[in-house]
Amino acid sequence: MRIGIYGGSFDPVHTGHLLVAETVRDQLKLDRLLWIPAFQSPLKQDGKPTDSKDRVEMLKLAIGGHPQFDIDTREIERGGLSYTVDTVRSLQADQPGNEWFLIMGADSLIDLERWKEPSELCRLTNPVVVARGGMQPPDFRHFEKLVPRERLAIIQEHQIVMPEIEISSRDLRKRVAQGQSIRYQVPASVEAYIRSKQLYRSS
Repeated sequence: MRIGIYGGSFDPVHTGHLLVAETVRDQLKLDRLLWIPAFQSPLKQDGKPTDSKDRVEMLKLAIGGHPQFDIDTREIERGGLSYTVDTVRSLQADQPGNEWFLIMGADSLIDLERWKEPSELCRLTNPVVVARGGMQPPDFRHFEKLVPRERLAIIQEHQIVMPEIEISSRDLRKRVAQGQSIRYQVPASVEAYIRSKQLYRSS
């Protein structure tokens, strides 16, 4: 099977996340796509994410009914810093024989060499770089020290080009804290959950 790995804090999940996931799934003909909420991102230790139970519930509401989307909570269950390479090894041990596609934003390439064992991560998976409209094109030179030249060509072929999406979880949290609307930026069910749980009000 061809399986996508989509990790992140998803704090909260928004329509930009959903559009990326569905576009990647469709263009790469994935059989399944796993949403993997991080317990704590190693590169985002300056702030504590919202309780993992709430982030998982919002994900369930957002992707409910999609036959090829699943949520994998192993990083939350593991606790501590969420290193992607550890997660990939765990997935491969549980589900051997699959082909794995690691979804990452073009902005993540800047920090790729700071990830844990980036060369091994690129060996274990097929990195899929998502380029959003309105931003600088991905700089694939960040892969040059991590993969052989022939692999770099394949990674470039897997690039996904998206329309401009001006939505970020950070901005959504700020909008909620300031009493502003987030309608249509998150699914209606997620908006209702945020309101009912009074999330982000103390941000």
